Amino acid sequence: MAQSKRATGLIADKGIELLTYGTPNGQKISIMLEELKEAYGKEYTYQSISLFEGVQKEPWFTKLNPNGCIPVIVDHDKGGFAVMEGMAIFNYLTRHYDPENKFCFEDPLEVSTAEQWLAWAHSGLGPIQAKANFFYRFQPQRHGFPTQHFIGETERNYGILDARLADRDYVAGPGRGKYSIADIPAWAFINAAGVTGLKLEKFPNIYRWWERIGERPAVQKGLKVPSGEEFAFGYKVMQKKAQEDPQGTEEREGPLREALEKAQKEFGYVYKSP
Repeated sequence: MAQSKRATGLIADKGIELLTYGTPNGQKISIMLEELKEAYGKEYTYQSISLFEGVQKEPWFTKLNPNGCIPVIVDHDKGGFAVMEGMAIFNYLTRHYDPENKFCFEDPLEVSTAEQWLAWAHSGLGPIQAKANFFYRFQPQRHGFPTQHFIGETERNYGILDARLADRDYVAGPGRGKYSIADIPAWAFINAAGVTGLKLEKFPNIYRWWERIGERPAVQKGLKVPSGEEFAFGYKVMQKKAQEDPQGTEEREGPLREALEKAQKEFGYVYKSP
């Protein structure tokens, strides 16, 4: 269930209500909620929070999240309890609504491993890639140093994850790992790699992991929340566009790539990742 007009307040009186927008930061939570829906039948309500209209800064919203950012969940079954910040939302949802630990862990050491990678995704990968997106694609004027710096830091983070997945199928869990909350936020960010012009094919372990997770029905559904449409900057969507219209793609992407290459040469950028 979702609203059909500009959000002005909460619309549900039971269950989880998600306040979100169609960005990787929002999609990671809609994917989690779709996984819980598929696994346990846990229904949820969502509303689109128009970032460009500043809805996230309005008083009704900042009462729920003083930081004025998406995503936020409100648990109407627990007195309208609001949870902000992605890592806290993942922990809340699995603690209260994943009784069989399908997306989290019982073993305290595996819990810690998952928390470490959750923290890495939310404090490192996501924020750095968001800055790379801005300077590479959305900043009207080219700024060489921050562009190459944040693209480089994003590549470094991809290298870290690629190394983690060298002998694993998933980020956390014993053996080759188990799909969990340690994967979902990182996947949502990396699915938008094309915004920065990065090629996932450069990171073969990530590429296999990205393909594997992207086949999950709940992931595909979560990517369409709240708009009901495919994520325009999803890596698969951008791949398809490039195949269907290589000339148009090159006209759009060529100048961005050339500006990055120029900045990397100017500032002596060399890719390396521990």
